[in-house]
This record gives sequence, C-alpha cells and structure tokens, in this order.
Amino acid sequence: MSNTRRDSLIAEMGLGPVWKLRDRAAEALASASVEHAATGAATGASTQRALNPAQPVRRAPPSMPAPMQPTVHVDDGREGTILGLEWPALQESVAACTACALCRTRRHTVFGVGDPAAQWMIIGEAPGADEDASGEPFVGQAGRLLDNMLASLDMTRDKNVFITNVLKCRPPGDRNPESIEVARCSPYLVRQVELVQPKLILAMGRFAVQALLNTDASIASLRGKLHRYRDVPVIVTYHPAYLLRNLTDKLKAWEDLVFARQTMQELTGEGVASGA
Repeated sequence: MSNTRRDSLIAEMGLGPVWKLRDRAAEALASASVEHAATGAATGASTQRALNPAQPVRRAPPSMPAPMQPTVHVDDGREGTILGLEWPALQESVAACTACALCRTRRHTVFGVGDPAAQWMIIGEAPGADEDASGEPFVGQAGRLLDNMLASLDMTRDKNVFITNVLKCRPPGDRNPESIEVARCSPYLVRQVELVQPKLILAMGRFAVQALLNTDASIASLRGKLHRYRDVPVIVTYHPAYLLRNLTDKLKAWEDLVFARQTMQELTGEGVASGA
C-alpha cells in the first residue's frame, strides 16, 4: 500500500475530515479513488461510484422481501410483558434483566442512545469492553468511526438517530453471541423498534444482520439491497470495528452510506437528516 493510500485511510479513522459525502469530500478523496482504480477497471469503477454520491449506486429492487424473524424463539411469557412496556419501563427492564447467563458477567447493560423518535435506527451486534464499562453503545475507536459516519449524514448521536445492539450485555471475552442469548434479548429490540418507529434501519455487522434478517448469508451478498425487519426497510453494512481491521472495505461502506442516504430521501421525499 502506498504512503498516499495509507495516509488517506488513516485520515478516515478520525484524524482528519472523514466520511463526508458532500462534493468537497469526494474531491478530497479523488486521488485515492484513482489509485485504487489502477488495480483493475472493474474494481476502479465500483470504487469511483462509492466515493462519488452523484454517480448511481445499486438500486433497491421493485419489491422488498417479506419481513423475517429471529431464528430462535423462546416462549416463556416474557415477550408479552416486554412488548407492552413504554420507554422508561423498558429501560428499567433491560437494566434488571437476568434472562440469560450474560447477566452474571456484565458490568452494565447497554440499552441504547439517541433520539427515541428518530427516522434512522442503527443496530449493531453486542457490547464490547468499552461499552460494558460505559453503558453506551459504539464507544472507543469503533465508536469514533461511527460518529464520523453519522457526521457524513449530518447526524450526531442525539440528532435523528437511535443507536442500539441486538444484545444488551457483553458476551465474555467478546465472543460471538449465542442463539439463546439473541433469543432472550430479541423482545427488547422488537419493542425498541416499535417505540422508535424508524423509517430506515442500518444493520451493522454479521451477527446483527443474521438476527434481524434470519439468514446466514454473507454481508457481501446482502449489501446494496433493501431488506425488511418487521416491515421496516433495512440496509446492511459492515461493523465499524470490522472496518478498523479491514481498511480497504471502508470503500464499500461508503457505497452503503450513499445507498442509505438515497433510500431515506426516497422514503421521506426530503433531506435525510432534517432533525424534524
């Protein structure tokens, strides 16, 4: 990787004006696009589209798949109670939850943060060490990258977005979530979606996508298409923590953000982040 390319990607990690979808940002990243294009005409064309919002990206199909539910369902009477809770009581229920073994190892539950009446909803996988310590989703280096992504859409954590995870407790050692844990936490996420009533969900990471869409398909195969979770449109993209380990896939995440912005404009008929 050349110094120019490496410097560009480091800047995207929060050390410069990053994740700007407006024209001036596209110009600032043009040199990176040209260099990437040298690896092959097909790859270069895809990258150029990702970096230039004026160019077309993959469009949603005329009709969207039917809503899909989580793979595992636990019918223990909790779901009906949780689905009847309003916002304060739902937060209290999450904080006191002992429905799975994660309650014995967590420091804090991680309910979510943001605008409870937002048009956008971002759903990640599970809290990590930083989130477990703070009780807030997407903090640390991955959180800073997410903040840059939100800034490209003229949003902050408290402006027209609600951010949460599929799991509300950290799995020990940041291991992968287990299906029973996802099932036990599922009613909380369902109720959050019902209360927020977002116009669009951005699903970040493989386990979030699997839980929301009930599929084991790869993120690569699901990107650029419009899916649904309980009748809410869903766009799939990579988790910020993954992007920090796989810098070249940030170019694909750019394309996902452009697709999300265009989709929201079509859904609302106006700007994507008016804050109204």
